[in-house]
Amino acid sequence: MKSTFSFLTISLLCIGLTGCFYSWKDFNLVKASYKAADALLAGSHDIPLLEPRKDGVYMKRPILVTSFVDIDNLQKTSTFGRVVGEQIGSRIAQQGYQVIEMKMRTGSIFVRERLGELVLSRELREISFQHDAYAVVVGTYGASKESVYVTAKLVRATDSVILSSYDYWLPVGPDTKKMLRSR
Repeated sequence: MKSTFSFLTISLLCIGLTGCFYSWKDFNLVKASYKAADALLAGSHDIPLLEPRKDGVYMKRPILVTSFVDIDNLQKTSTFGRVVGEQIGSRIAQQGYQVIEMKMRTGSIFVRERLGELVLSRELREISFQHDAYAVVVGTYGASKESVYVTAKLVRATDSVILSSYDYWLPVGPDTKKMLRSR
């Protein structure tokens, strides 16, 4: 009886310590970003992301992806916001869409050192013409001590209509805290 009690006590202690370990661990950001990209594309299934050519072949329309910005200050981002934007763009390209690399172009995109690419909403229409983009992925994030909340949107460039959106949250571990602090 005493050995059973000791075994149960040790087992509960191990389970408790394992739970603490997982609460400090960072979430798989790549997996979460890919899921967000897939959801944005799936959510736009009724929207013409395919463009017919004269020869009858359909081409996937070009998409711009921006750095995600801090919801409390839309002029600021962080390593977290830049990484999420990069990963979502990567996944959209993996799905066969033309993703325009923003680091290779300038113009209507607000680019500032260490801030990434921020789209000024009033210039969205001009961006679509300059970069021949049909849609733009934009996003915001807000962090608390324990979580970061992310909103991603696929926006039609010509009229700023939201084609699809996806909201998610991630637990904040030590790596994510560093990424959120960096500017």
